[in-house]
Amino acid sequence: MAAVLARTVAPRIRKAGGDDLDAVNAVVEAGVWSWDLPERVKRLVMASYRYTAADLDHVDLRVLELDGDLAAVAAWEALSPRELPERIPAALLHGLYVSPVHHRRGLGTLLVEDGAEAARAAGQAGILVRAQTGAEGFFARRGFIRLPVRDEARDYAARFWRPVS
Repeated sequence: MAAVLARTVAPRIRKAGGDDLDAVNAVVEAGVWSWDLPERVKRLVMASYRYTAADLDHVDLRVLELDGDLAAVAAWEALSPRELPERIPAALLHGLYVSPVHHRRGLGTLLVEDGAEAARAAGQAGILVRAQTGAEGFFARRGFIRLPVRDEARDYAARFWRPVS
């Protein structure tokens, strides 16, 4: 008797709405708990990583659904040209979270590429990321270049840039 293969639906990326916030925050929380940080630090920062309805006015929250689950989340903002030394318009990847059960399946990459396409369509020159230490390799493998720290009081230590044109 032939084995029956499980059918997998292609991932779907869409804009998140207010009805998605509970599922979005569940993915964010699971993602943060998977970080290599002390448990106490994770507990202390968790509230600042959760999204609210008010955030939807300022952040473009994109979700990736896989097999009926909300599996990954990307939060994007337009970055003011004054934030970059070259004073060019760019998109800021504010947050990228993948549910740990879906790690290493390319979902984060799909969301980064979705954001790159949106940035290109909006006339932005590239993407800026302020990466957590554990995510630096992920962004480097996707063509992001680490930016030097020019102002230690202002610059995030692990900033990465990738042009989208």
